[in-house]
Amino acid sequence: MKAFHEIRNYASNFMMWHSTYRNISFLAHWHNELEMIYAREGLSSITVNDDTYQMQPGDLVICNSGDIHYSDSAAPENSIDFLVFDPGLIDPQYRETAGPSNYIPAQKLADLKLAEPLSRLFFRLPQELKEREPYYQEIAAACLREFWYLLKRALPAQDAPQNGRRKLIDSFHQLLCYLDAHYTDPLSLESAAAQLGYSPSHFSKIFKKMAGINFVTYLSMLRVEQACAFIKKTEMRMVDISMTCGFGNLRTFNRTFKEITGYTPTQFKHLSDADSYTLTYYKRRSMEQTLAEGDSPTVINH
Repeated sequence: MKAFHEIRNYASNFMMWHSTYRNISFLAHWHNELEMIYAREGLSSITVNDDTYQMQPGDLVICNSGDIHYSDSAAPENSIDFLVFDPGLIDPQYRETAGPSNYIPAQKLADLKLAEPLSRLFFRLPQELKEREPYYQEIAAACLREFWYLLKRALPAQDAPQNGRRKLIDSFHQLLCYLDAHYTDPLSLESAAAQLGYSPSHFSKIFKKMAGINFVTYLSMLRVEQACAFIKKTEMRMVDISMTCGFGNLRTFNRTFKEITGYTPTQFKHLSDADSYTLTYYKRRSMEQTLAEGDSPTVINH
């Protein structure tokens, strides 16, 4: 299970994916691919590493390889396009620090005469990826490269993160990988803080800033996500699932599972569509939330 490090499954060996979501929030994650997030309608809040951007229609956010990003938008209505792609489609020798700045507002794009090319890109690419006419891969890659290098021509490459910040991001990657491998262990805030060499109080502040949720909630989500997989795919007893997933007892498992999904484990087992469940803790303002297909834990509010 990779709840924090997203590993995407593509429909073919052409590593480009697009989708448009309305009223979306998603948990903190990173991936090796590049990602372009384009705001179509409404307001949304996107955090990349430890910088938060309040996006308006026409704004663009670029997540470089390894950037930790999440959204917990409080706006009731928005529409956002997501384009995820292999850096090799831009340049086989692409370097992590070679991309433009993370956030380019609509007015800046207009001043650079790039607002219209960006709009065309997010019209053409979904069409090519959906219809898959002959040479669609070559055309999609060419469209992407054209916009990318127009953007790089207009804007200087972003500076590499300062050593202290880069070290924090790298350490946080390692910590989340450690949690992903050891979430069934009796982990505590103190033991996690020791992994980064921080005091528990400082660690709590850093974790919340980087992940968007506190350490205990994040760990609970890892455990519940795995429990959901066991419930859906096996005939294990609930008590065995609770122990396998790192819960100390069945009562804690039942309470935490309902907090995270909105269902008791038994109710979840009998859902007609167990792939559609709510992460009510992460986004309490709506009771109609599902996981985005093919993504790491992502919340969509219908």
